[in-house]
Amino acid sequence: MADESIQEIIDTFDLLGDWDQRYQYLVEIGERLPVMDPADKTDANRVMECMSTVHVVAKPESGVIQFGGDCDTAIIKGVVALLVGLFSGKTASEIASLDVDALFEGLQLEEHLSPNRHVGVYAIVNKMKGQAARHPL
Repeated sequence: MADESIQEIIDTFDLLGDWDQRYQYLVEIGERLPVMDPADKTDANRVMECMSTVHVVAKPESGVIQFGGDCDTAIIKGVVALLVGLFSGKTASEIASLDVDALFEGLQLEEHLSPNRHVGVYAIVNKMKGQAARHPL
């Protein structure tokens, strides 16, 4: 299940062709990210390692975990939206087993993000996996 989700995202990005189209797609999915409850924008939910202001929150719901998130920069908000979509609806153990490296390699994010942003993106993943681990279902 998890690997299929990652492959679907990679396949979608492969259809887009060049990086400009992929970048625009990331911005668009970021714009569609549901508005995060201001009450969830706490220091505990903030990804401090990011240059951008990023918040993510995990909430158990009907046996799985649902995520919310927000960011003040368009491209990273798109990455947050991608991760929220990938991680939501899964159990903590499914989230822990997700091969996010395969996703980022498949999307070629490392080649197109600055080293600082790259560190921040992995910090978002680690924050989300840590939040999920606190909600074993």
